[in-house]
Amino acid sequence: MTIVAPSAAAFVPRMVAECDDVVMNSLAFVRTHLAMDIAYVSEFVGDEIVFRAVSAPGFEDSIAVGGTRPLKSGYCHHIVAGRLPELIPDTANEPLTQTIPVTHDLSIRSYVSVPIRRTDGTVYGMFCSLGKAPRPSLNSRDLEVVRAFAALAADQVNAQLRFDAAVQLKKSTIEDILKLRSFEIALQPILRLQDQGTAGYEALCRFSPEPYRAPNLWFDDAAEVGLQAALEIYVIEVALAFLPELPASCYLAVNTSPATLATGKLSKIIAAAGGDRVVVEITEHAAIENLDVLLMEIDRLRDLGARIAVDDAGAGYSGLQQIIRLRPDVIKLDMSLTQDVDKDLARRALASAMVKFAQDTNVRVVAEGIETEAEMRTLKNIGVELGQGYHLGRPVLAALVLKSVLSA
Repeated sequence: MTIVAPSAAAFVPRMVAECDDVVMNSLAFVRTHLAMDIAYVSEFVGDEIVFRAVSAPGFEDSIAVGGTRPLKSGYCHHIVAGRLPELIPDTANEPLTQTIPVTHDLSIRSYVSVPIRRTDGTVYGMFCSLGKAPRPSLNSRDLEVVRAFAALAADQVNAQLRFDAAVQLKKSTIEDILKLRSFEIALQPILRLQDQGTAGYEALCRFSPEPYRAPNLWFDDAAEVGLQAALEIYVIEVALAFLPELPASCYLAVNTSPATLATGKLSKIIAAAGGDRVVVEITEHAAIENLDVLLMEIDRLRDLGARIAVDDAGAGYSGLQQIIRLRPDVIKLDMSLTQDVDKDLARRALASAMVKFAQDTNVRVVAEGIETEAEMRTLKNIGVELGQGYHLGRPVLAALVLKSVLSA
């Protein structure tokens, strides 16, 4: 929790309430309040000071975000070591400042500089305000104000450090998964509802690291750290390796996000596997960013013989508008429509409407999440051709599925 000195408390609530960028507005406030020229937050990186946030109107050529200076050329390490005070109204009256290069490089005549500390107590950098003229009126109350705003800046810095550490941990974990192939492929059967024959399998990923986490959480982490395409494509490559061992009458469905499909990398591995027995399921619960690029990649997949499925139809953004735009060969009804479809007239009506749409547009329908005999019968009666779900078959590791197929 940030502790604000009583003399500075009046300034803090107004600034925080009105400003989103706490660090930048803290700097601007302090610089203006003290009538100084430059204010900045720095980080100590090795033997250098790196400027992370700067408020210096008119002095942008002297100091800028991302700029650096040697640590020994400034005041900071002297202040941290106690050789200089945190506040000096006139540097001309302080013998040590006259020997420090930054005094003359930036023509510094006054300053207030307070350490910013990490949660473990180590020094991250400094919250500083510099003036090119002496400020004889600077006093302990001004120092309290700067310390209060430095504490606010420290809160923001430490929050960012925690976030960066979490992201780095996620990135290294995903990189380990890619390096070690810490996942297995499970196959869930997709059955013809009329005769219960197997039409195909959906390839699903099961990650090995403990504790167990749902696959979507791993893919979400990969997306957050910029490794979504790498992970999705690797999983698809591993899954497609099982395709030649499946019965020739069965297809294999693999999942991809629009962002990964738009990279253009998927068509290469689909071509290598032979696309005529592959269904590419596009799964997304967010708006598609670049539809033109996505449609171009879909056309490439179709040229390879692959079919396109819209996954989770009826949930999120996978509604009629997306179906019309993507022109899929397969529509997969989300389990929110199939669950209790035998008991719920509204669900049954929506599923029937989707089936009629599919028939009129020559699209196949797969109902996901079938968990009871009654649901299966109802879906079959309204014209759903294919289905998958625990009632029809649970996901099983691919090696065991292939062993079962070979022994049949």
